[in-house]
Amino acid sequence: MPPTRKRASAFEDFPIEPVPTGEPEAAPQVLPGRRAAAQTPAVEMERIERLPPSQMMPDRFQPRRLLPPSIRVAFFSGQIDCYQAAEAWLKMARTDSAVHGEVERLLQMGESFGAHGQIKPITGAWVPSSDGQFIFQIETGERRFWAACLRSVGSNAADEPLLRVEVIQNPTRQRQVLENRHAEPPSAVEQACEVAALILAELGLQPDPQQADEYEYFRQARSQRMPVGLWEKITPVMQLTRPRMVQLLNILQLPSHLLDLADRYRLPERVLREILGLPREQWERVLRTSIQHQLTSDEISEAAAQLGQAGRKGERHEPQPIPDPSHTALRHLKRFASVLAELDEVSRGQALDDIAGDLIVARQGEGILNLLDELGKALDARMSRMG
Repeated sequence: MPPTRKRASAFEDFPIEPVPTGEPEAAPQVLPGRRAAAQTPAVEMERIERLPPSQMMPDRFQPRRLLPPSIRVAFFSGQIDCYQAAEAWLKMARTDSAVHGEVERLLQMGESFGAHGQIKPITGAWVPSSDGQFIFQIETGERRFWAACLRSVGSNAADEPLLRVEVIQNPTRQRQVLENRHAEPPSAVEQACEVAALILAELGLQPDPQQADEYEYFRQARSQRMPVGLWEKITPVMQLTRPRMVQLLNILQLPSHLLDLADRYRLPERVLREILGLPREQWERVLRTSIQHQLTSDEISEAAAQLGQAGRKGERHEPQPIPDPSHTALRHLKRFASVLAELDEVSRGQALDDIAGDLIVARQGEGILNLLDELGKALDARMSRMG
């Protein structure tokens, strides 16, 4: 094995800006196998620090859930640390396309840290931990936290990275939601949790750390009596109308494991709304089918109508809400071709180049080439027979 080298932090160019307060410093905690990159700073307010990820903890009730469920449970229960979670996440990304896309984006963010430094600090506050020490709980910037962890594990770094954090006095759900919406368009499930989190924050209802299922906390918003003016307070943050936010809250009726699936594969709100319109016992089957075949809300609505007609006729068999795969693929292919046909030659070339780049990043380039080759052969055969 090559000798271990101390890796220079990507953030050494950012100065520490201490504001002495006379508060005692918390004892440093170092994960086994890694050297501490910095001493644990004093517990004080509104200052810029630099901390290793081992002294930080994401907010478990953050509306945007990044970690896959199985890793999430192990991490937040303390069974694994942030680097073990990152390692498991990287392993899962090799076999799951949805996980791969998220991890790839975070790795790219981590690489940008090395090239350009960390532009925005992570915000949060020092809170007591279960062992009587203090830990920095992240308010905003969880993506930056995991980007650093993934990059550290992916590069086999010997030392922990140092991340710029800003200690603030009053972390808020509003700031979390605003950060999330500016960072990346949220999924329908994430938006539902954001609306719920804002409502519960306005009502002063805080999550119970002992609650095993975080979705149960967000579901509380659906049963609350809304005081006058509450919707008006959260509208500027969500930038959505009240009816739209109510529709989003209804998504939380789905069982937690289906919410995780819908979030992971970013199913649109309209699709989820159509699924909720079906009998409850069909939710899981149709949701999984929607993911597998990329069903639209219209297709689910049509399948629901068929089910309703079969019921009125007294038919004993239940039609499968699965369109013919060839019809589904053909419709999407026609849509793809029609969009590109409307572009001029330069724009079409740019669009195709962008698509090729995205497919390569998602490691789907070879598979798409093989499918297009098979389609080309089938077209040649049909056209030859037609003379």
